[in-house]
Amino acid sequence: MSLTTSTTVTHLTRAEVWSAQIKEILKDELSGQGYVNWRTDFPDGTALNIPSIGDASVRDYTEDTAIVYDSLDTGEFTLDISEYKQSGLYITEKARQDAFYAAQLEAGFVPKISRALAEQVETNIFALADPTDSTGDHTQTTNNANAINGANHRLIGQGSSDVIALADFAKALYALKKANVPDTNLIAIVDPSVEYELNTIGAIDTLGITNQRWDNIVEDGIGRGLRFTKNIYGFDVYVSNYLARTGAAEAGISAPTAGNGVNNILFSAASPDIIPFIGAWRQEPKVDSDYNKDFQREEYVITARYGLDLYRPENFVTIVTDATQV
Repeated sequence: MSLTTSTTVTHLTRAEVWSAQIKEILKDELSGQGYVNWRTDFPDGTALNIPSIGDASVRDYTEDTAIVYDSLDTGEFTLDISEYKQSGLYITEKARQDAFYAAQLEAGFVPKISRALAEQVETNIFALADPTDSTGDHTQTTNNANAINGANHRLIGQGSSDVIALADFAKALYALKKANVPDTNLIAIVDPSVEYELNTIGAIDTLGITNQRWDNIVEDGIGRGLRFTKNIYGFDVYVSNYLARTGAAEAGISAPTAGNGVNNILFSAASPDIIPFIGAWRQEPKVDSDYNKDFQREEYVITARYGLDLYRPENFVTIVTDATQV
């Protein structure tokens, strides 16, 4: 018996050949949860009240007169458990029996729903920078420079067409110092468009910046994964794809075109108590799986309850830049 392509093409040659490997979507690194002051003194209820106490005052004194006793100003901050999230997947019994990739697919269910929830929490954290669409009850004020002690905490990129400029980092440092924020462990989380602008800023050796490690920036670029390799005016700079976009143009700070702006954030992480974000888990991410006999399928679900808010606006600077200028 002889075989040729003309006689075997119909019955012995596969029309389609499928790989045993499944192509996965690339995932970036997540960092937001590390910059939240997660409270553990919240055993029940949906609202945690945190008291605050003001400073003492000083008066001039006149000899042989009564001392004036001043009361301390007091207030409270309320953190609400406002988020109840879930992600679920299932595979039917028939799909288990018939699908060649069923085992690989099902093995990836728990990592995928866990990742989906983590991305949602990351998005909620950085949404605290957008006054028009914030997760929490406390935000910066839209159409306003949000000045504290005379220094603006909501800025617009000073570069051409509202891109980042090195002077923006200096202004952010000035704003934090005017608010008595420690100038240690300074963090800047920026959009990839800002990384691009810093990588292509040009004439690095003529910028006149002292004590900055700008060597090899042109050859190697300023970014290494999530973290930059350089330090700008004391800020360690990180890149994230999850920063909040501006909901609308802001007249008070001459913001970019509505929808194009991105909220880059700068703050100090010197200690957990001064981190600008606060949060609490009412239910940490919990995975459940069960076989549904009525629908003849295996179900996987992850659920979580949590709250997030802007806790220290004095330790929070937002620089709005135009993300389309690349």
